[in-house]
Amino acid sequence: MTDPISFDDYLSAVRKAEPASASLCDTLFAIAQAVTEIGQRIALGTLAGRMGDITGTNSDGDVQKALDLFGHNKVMATLAGAPVAEIASEESEEITVIDAKAPLSVAIDPVDGSSNIDTNLSIGTIFSVRPTGCPGLPELRSFGGNGLDQKAAGFAVYGPQTSLVLTLGAGVDVFTLDRRLGHFVLTRSGVRIPQGNPEFAINASNQRHWGHPVRAYIDDCREGADGVRGRDFNMRWPACLVADAFRILVRGGIYLYPADRRPGYGSGRLRLIYEGAPIALLMEQAGGRASTGRERILEVEAETLHQRVPLIFGAADEVERVERLHCFPEPRTEAPPLFGQRGLMLGTGNA
Repeated sequence: MTDPISFDDYLSAVRKAEPASASLCDTLFAIAQAVTEIGQRIALGTLAGRMGDITGTNSDGDVQKALDLFGHNKVMATLAGAPVAEIASEESEEITVIDAKAPLSVAIDPVDGSSNIDTNLSIGTIFSVRPTGCPGLPELRSFGGNGLDQKAAGFAVYGPQTSLVLTLGAGVDVFTLDRRLGHFVLTRSGVRIPQGNPEFAINASNQRHWGHPVRAYIDDCREGADGVRGRDFNMRWPACLVADAFRILVRGGIYLYPADRRPGYGSGRLRLIYEGAPIALLMEQAGGRASTGRERILEVEAETLHQRVPLIFGAADEVERVERLHCFPEPRTEAPPLFGQRGLMLGTGNA
């Protein structure tokens, strides 16, 4: 049995293979340090204080909790010592400039899934590393352009185990925090999303607000073996983006957080720079797909720092099915008369 590869050894191998990646490796090491400390605080639960207490709202009107601020402060402090020019945090209204001459910039959601803090369910951290520069609108500095500019992306899941998922643009690797040693070790490499898993993740309580394409897709899944899909589906919804993303990487399926008719949700709810783009890069690197329903997420151009987008990702064939439904015109009735024929147009059985 070979010795496990530590995250530090993994980064050392990347540096050796590509000396120009030294700054990227130093930045990823700093992110892993922050993730480790955030995970340690979460593992203490209420022993570390009331982490789920509401402390205010962020610039976009979302509720901020004590753990959100702890995570933000920890990330900012740790990255201050890395070769990072600019940091865009979901918890901050403005971009923070650290060292304008540094080669890399980081966008980060320090704590994803805040509603789970007090319930002992999974939460996480999402990050994206980009080259310093101004690819799009000048006011967005290094975070303009689209997700294809990313040098690396990943997320951490704080659950029964703390996992760190990472892509450098050439596949997806998974690391697990060894709490006995206090560092991450490589546990899976070259992850590929399994095909054919009949699971979907969506907040079904919002069904009445969905547009027809999403409603039609979910209706087909819910009809199960009696409908056009010809098999039964299961629904999952842990209210944590990274928990669903990790499950899909391991087991397959699809995740949908679409735009809907509620005020403030017409352009989707998840943020392009902090959530959509890094998750999309990971999914594509694992053989999957990520889409707004009408457009590849990695090709969506950022227009504002906290821009929201619909986000649909997972196994490529399932995401493509949702995209094809978006090509149909909205029906005039809630129960379209061609419902049965839709299965013929999109493919039947286990497709």
